[in-house]
Amino acid sequence: MKKTITIILFLILTSTFAQTKYGNPEIDPIQIQKNFNDWSAYQSKKIMLSRDFVALDPLSKETSKESFLDQMANGNFIPIRLKSDDSIYYYKLFKIQPKSDTSIKATINQIGFDAYKNYKMGGTAFPKFSFKDLDGNVVSNESMKGKIIVIKCWYIHCTPCIREFPQVNRLTEEYKDRKDILFISLAEDSPEQLKTFLARKPLSYSVIPDMKIYMNETLDLNAFPTHFILNKEGLISKVLPNFESLEVALAKESKL
Repeated sequence: MKKTITIILFLILTSTFAQTKYGNPEIDPIQIQKNFNDWSAYQSKKIMLSRDFVALDPLSKETSKESFLDQMANGNFIPIRLKSDDSIYYYKLFKIQPKSDTSIKATINQIGFDAYKNYKMGGTAFPKFSFKDLDGNVVSNESMKGKIIVIKCWYIHCTPCIREFPQVNRLTEEYKDRKDILFISLAEDSPEQLKTFLARKPLSYSVIPDMKIYMNETLDLNAFPTHFILNKEGLISKVLPNFESLEVALAKESKL
């Protein structure tokens, strides 16, 4: 009887973790769930949900990115990248274990919700706008027609928003010769607050003040920073949560 149970358990584990077609998990899906900090470090460095990837359900069957993100937002799954020799990214959903830190599931559900929402915005028109930046220049959909527009949404007291300033500044330097790519930012704060703050921490984007209501109500944002890439037709190409995903997406969009 004991031997039979062992065989059954082996078959279950084999069917769960074997990846004959797509490769094996790059980490142990059970071990990584034992500690929230270990999982969080892995998630932030290895799982980029805004990139293009092959989505696999818990049975290792290919599924749509929309379904994958929906299961992350509403289910009980952890995404793990699979080892691969090619340049394609494979992400698979694994069941969250009963004894895992409950914070992992709660955080994954929130990450999945935000990623699903961002994904659904892709291909839609960015809301019409016409604003003045801190230098008095009018910035609008019409004035930037036919260009790729990179938009950073932030506020002064958002630590992750400020932490990526050096990186986004380097990005504008990298694309400075591309006259068809423009960088603007929407900030919650007043002109006076921003001028004082930016004198200490410069941002090379064009900065538009007093955007709290617009970002909260028109764009329906609940996470900062959020980055948008608009294509030359004025449609949202990508909605992104951080610099790392922005850098990858802009490199791709700039070559289209």
